[in-house]
Amino acid sequence: MEDVHGVVIVGGGIGGLATALALHRKGIDSLVLEKSETLRADGIAISIHANGWRALDSLGVGTELRELAIRITEEQLVWPQQNKSILAPIRKELRCLRRKDLVETLAKNLPAGAIRFGCHIVAIDTPDSRSHGAVLTTVDGSTMKAKVLIGCDGANSVVAKFLGLSRPSQLPCLVILGLTTYPKGHPFGSEYLHLLGKGFAFGQIPVTENIVHFYMNLSIPSTDCDDPYTTKDSSRGEDYALRKLQECQCPAEIAEKMQRSDPESLKILTRIWYRPPWRLLLGRFRRGTVTVAGDAMHVMGPFNGQGGAAALEDAVVLARSLSQAMPNGVDADAEMTGHGLDEKLSAAIGRYVQERRPRVVRLSLESFVVGTLLGAKSLVKKLVCRAIMAVLGTRSRFHENFDCGRL
Repeated sequence: MEDVHGVVIVGGGIGGLATALALHRKGIDSLVLEKSETLRADGIAISIHANGWRALDSLGVGTELRELAIRITEEQLVWPQQNKSILAPIRKELRCLRRKDLVETLAKNLPAGAIRFGCHIVAIDTPDSRSHGAVLTTVDGSTMKAKVLIGCDGANSVVAKFLGLSRPSQLPCLVILGLTTYPKGHPFGSEYLHLLGKGFAFGQIPVTENIVHFYMNLSIPSTDCDDPYTTKDSSRGEDYALRKLQECQCPAEIAEKMQRSDPESLKILTRIWYRPPWRLLLGRFRRGTVTVAGDAMHVMGPFNGQGGAAALEDAVVLARSLSQAMPNGVDADAEMTGHGLDEKLSAAIGRYVQERRPRVVRLSLESFVVGTLLGAKSLVKKLVCRAIMAVLGTRSRFHENFDCGRL
């Protein structure tokens, strides 16, 4: 019997699960294909500003997730090499969630059977010249058909490749992420700390009264991107990171935080994948009834803390667009060559892309400029980056006030 589905989502990360849940809330069934054998609840933490919480509320999980993270009320920016600091209140909602908590909460709110684990998609084709949709081939050679296909399969997306999108670019950058547990409680209250120095940026944000998330970004030469210290052995990777911290003359307390972090949570990267803003402006994000969301569409650096929230916004907008076109859902048993249905679905996805493009272009541009500035050596490049940032304005206020709308 032919394996045919209405809506198929490739990728069971934050974007894929959020999209499936958004569709479920609108009464549209979907199938999430995840190549891992179990739920991918790894990863560290994700900061979610007010715009992301609006999306989570639309998904119906905001209240539940708020119980797992304290609200951040202050932000302190420190320039240690200039002996300068600024302390300001955070008036809009900001919380930092463990990625595990977010993924598990999204998954448990889906109906039974909505996720198919161990399903690795390796190729996508069109059914025939007269219809939209897609034919998916798994690593074991089996196939299935989808009336609508949504790629939420990350930076190395097979769906993005089908759409003709180029491979994301790389930015040489040492990124250190981790969680530190304080069994008797940490002394940081609800303050978000930023340390900004020459060639490095450090951030620390409480998750709960006992758990703190920290991150560090340092510029490194491109020759270090494939350094085996950081890709094969976590303990040697930590030694490499500590050496780089010393080279940048980072305050000693930063290295101490990394050393006392929970070993299983420590993650060290030497490259950041991103899709440049000009490719987002000009890229093709729809082919018939096939599209992408989350990192598959707009993978970006962590420099503005909006990558995860943008994926949640994608989910809300895409589900809303599809439900407006098909209020009774996408019938998987309908004829795959139904021209009228194809056109309605294609137009709905086109509206989703049209709505999301300006939003993700601005997010990507900002992240790209900040990342470039971090590693800039020439004065001209620094001045250009700062000029662009001045034109963009106060990014946090703009992003936290953004509202992707209700489902």
